[in-house]
Amino acid sequence: MDKAVFSLKGVEFSYHDSSPLLSGLNLDFYYGDSVCLLGANGSGKSTVLKMLCALLFPTRGIFRAFGDDIDEARMENDRYAKEYRRRVGFVFQNSEAQLFTTRIWDEIAFGPLQLGLAARDVKQRVEDIAGLLRIEDLLERSPYRLSGGEKKKVALACVLVMNPEVLILDEPTNGLDPKTQRWLIELLLQLNKAGRTIITATHNLELAHAISKRALVLSEEHRLIGDGNTFEILSNRDLLIQVNLIDEYTHIHESHEHTHRFIHA
Repeated sequence: MDKAVFSLKGVEFSYHDSSPLLSGLNLDFYYGDSVCLLGANGSGKSTVLKMLCALLFPTRGIFRAFGDDIDEARMENDRYAKEYRRRVGFVFQNSEAQLFTTRIWDEIAFGPLQLGLAARDVKQRVEDIAGLLRIEDLLERSPYRLSGGEKKKVALACVLVMNPEVLILDEPTNGLDPKTQRWLIELLLQLNKAGRTIITATHNLELAHAISKRALVLSEEHRLIGDGNTFEILSNRDLLIQVNLIDEYTHIHESHEHTHRFIHA
């Protein structure tokens, strides 16, 4: 098996005749990585994540996962696709996009049931993940009567109950209060320490600093222009300004002038 869990070589992606959403992307993700994909809105972050989850496929170039070339034909194999979905868990930016039943217990149990697990094993998995995420009191409730933070926890439970090797998250802190954000950060650090590969797309620089060892930067022209240690990337003021992740402006207070930095979070 390749050293990289995911590998993209010369990847481009566009919808029909539209302008490319990704251009000339060469990128590897390694087992046990904790990576943040940074970029302004529209830079292509979500497109990369959907490709890693085999929801989109390159219009040019090669995408490999777990040592296999991944394309539409391979994912039409139901057995292969089911195993891929088990190994790669995706938490959408909008948690409601993942919730479709009328009871949280059924929501979390859906994935294990699709794997064909025995009823007692499904029950054990649901109880275990509910305990890990401290949502036991939500299991009999409707997902449509939960707060934003509770919905995020349920969406995570629906993914983690499958015991994925890779956890992919799109703007996971959007709409979360500070306490829930801290809970999520601690959970992601715990999962990565336990060996999970964590890949997160965000323009929240504080989140990137807290959870990732490696940062990737996409420009507004949909190209990868930064790949390195997270601290070093976040310390590169010129790079962050270039990709529209921070702004600076100068104005005068009494007899002196100074600069304010704004973080788009």
